[in-house]
Amino acid sequence: MSGPTLDFWQQRFENGDTPWDRGAAHPQLQRWLDEGQLAPGLATLVPGCGRGHELVALGRSGIAATGLDYAPAAVALARERLGDLPGRVLQADVLDWAPEAPLDRIYEQTCLCALHPDQWRRYADRLHAWLKPGGRLLALFMQARREGAAEGRVEGPPYHGDINAMRVLFPASLWDWPAPPYPAVAHERGWFELAVVLTRC
Repeated sequence: MSGPTLDFWQQRFENGDTPWDRGAAHPQLQRWLDEGQLAPGLATLVPGCGRGHELVALGRSGIAATGLDYAPAAVALARERLGDLPGRVLQADVLDWAPEAPLDRIYEQTCLCALHPDQWRRYADRLHAWLKPGGRLLALFMQARREGAAEGRVEGPPYHGDINAMRVLFPASLWDWPAPPYPAVAHERGWFELAVVLTRC
């Protein structure tokens, strides 16, 4: 399998070697909450939830979201952080997992860019299958272009989510795209993410 293994992620979380972690929920999450994109009563998923910062923010807003993560260490950390707040954390491989019922919202921040691009097509198909028609994918597409890209190298994680590649991965035949420009949210490591809300057709 291309890309990072389960052992890779487990060791990262066991050792606290998670430089992508802001130490708090992504600032775009609060904007989407303020806009009503996320709300109590909407079946919400956070794939690749890591330490669970977003699950905590959602739980404090009364949203019982489901978080998924591949690494047992991440699941344990997220469950500890979530505590008695609404929500739950499951250990699962997003390429094989399926929800009990179709979802209203998926908050996609760190999962896509953590997967090797060879796996993106399968993951994108899963996202589409998980959502109800009219459901929304709240995506933060990572912009982390490396110098090696000029030589055709695929480097990560995080893997660069070029917007043209995202348009192919989430085609207009399956997803309703808002018109650009899209908000760019900076990361302290010099990357940034494009915030895009896609609606499942």
